[in-house]
Amino acid sequence: MTSALPDTDENESGWATARTLAEALPYIQVYDRSVVVVKYGGHAMGEEAVARNFAGDLVLMKLVGVHPVVVHGGGPQISRMLKKAGVESTFIDGLRVTDEATMEVAEMVLSGSINKDLVHYVNMAGHEADVRGVGLSGKDARLITVEKAIRHHRDPYSHIEQAVDLGFVGDPKTVDPKIVEALIYGDQDYIPVIAPIGVSEAGDTYNINADAAAGAVAGALKAKRMLLLTDVKGVLDKDGELIRQMSVSEAKAAISDGTATGGMIPKLETAIVAIEAGVEAVVILDGRRSHAMLVELFSEHGSGTLVCAG
Repeated sequence: MTSALPDTDENESGWATARTLAEALPYIQVYDRSVVVVKYGGHAMGEEAVARNFAGDLVLMKLVGVHPVVVHGGGPQISRMLKKAGVESTFIDGLRVTDEATMEVAEMVLSGSINKDLVHYVNMAGHEADVRGVGLSGKDARLITVEKAIRHHRDPYSHIEQAVDLGFVGDPKTVDPKIVEALIYGDQDYIPVIAPIGVSEAGDTYNINADAAAGAVAGALKAKRMLLLTDVKGVLDKDGELIRQMSVSEAKAAISDGTATGGMIPKLETAIVAIEAGVEAVVILDGRRSHAMLVELFSEHGSGTLVCAG
């Protein structure tokens, strides 16, 4: 019987790649023909190299049998365009008030430049394999119907809570996923890329928080996973250590006891709503790290904080 040849410097890289693929196979089978909704946003969106790597990972996911669906944000890009257009923004408790002029710019940026750039990167990455990105917004085919968002502000002196009018900011009311399902389950390898713009029953256009839009879409699609890409490594405990896994009840406790703070609170709230709507699990992870999605889905180590029902 001939013994295996030892690895050499010349072929070690190839063997390492083969071992990685072999280790990933069981996880690839787990996600075969499953829907994974990815919320893509943050300041890294403005970096072309990051966007290209992200698009390449989406194409790889599609080629191994996963159905990725992207919902993107674009807050920093909207702010830059508003400044360039001379439109002043008003904020209440950190939330932008969206008047008609701001809404016009937001739709132009989200449904226009950001969406089409990301679709372009997907098309470039998937050209040889004929994987194609398709740009949508929540207005297309009545994908996302919204209701006007209601927020409350507590007066620091009287401590009385009052409703705040944020203008054209909406919360998802219903999601009709038929257009997305037609794209991901059809004969062609399409990757939907969705801008968080919705329309009310009265026909008005509203801006939607991208996390909330992604959660609503994931719930309607009964996604196996929802990946919330952010600029931190996940949910941290009070000692600053990463929490690898949380139940919905533990996520609610982290919000109430102050473990989760700042921008992590709405992300956990989105995760809870998505899971209660039928998503199997939500992962909050650092989208700045190369191939973070692939590590999360196709390795035993995972990446970030997984939130699940039990």
